[in-house]
Amino acid sequence: MASLGKVLRSTLFTSSGARMLRRYPLACTGNRLLSETKFINNLNLQKCIVPTTLVRHYSVKPPLTIDQIKKRVLLVLQLYDKVNPDKLTLESHFINDLGLDSLDHVEVIMAIEDEFGFEIPDEDAEKLHKPKDIVQYVCDREDIYD
Repeated sequence: MASLGKVLRSTLFTSSGARMLRRYPLACTGNRLLSETKFINNLNLQKCIVPTTLVRHYSVKPPLTIDQIKKRVLLVLQLYDKVNPDKLTLESHFINDLGLDSLDHVEVIMAIEDEFGFEIPDEDAEKLHKPKDIVQYVCDREDIYD
């Protein structure tokens, strides 16, 4: 008799046991067992209620201006440890004026990619020799015009 009680308790407190008791209501003979079954059925129904429509709201990124792009490009370049901030202007050449080599140029382009969230192809990256060129490229990519 004790083992029968253990089996009933274990089936009563599992979801599969509650399903079994719903299918076979004759297994519920006692008032206590019947009230526990109703309680478990109510719990299972409450857990199964799911909203019918799921909506994901996305926000639009704020519009960029040319001044914001210039500031962000210059900030990225100022934070690069091999660039002297005193020599940095929009017209300064990476190799001739700032003394960067080709590896530094690649790292600068990668930092710009991280800043603006898009990839710059190698063919385009080879043409970007000045901060002004990067600003113009980002403006063209983001469809920003004067």
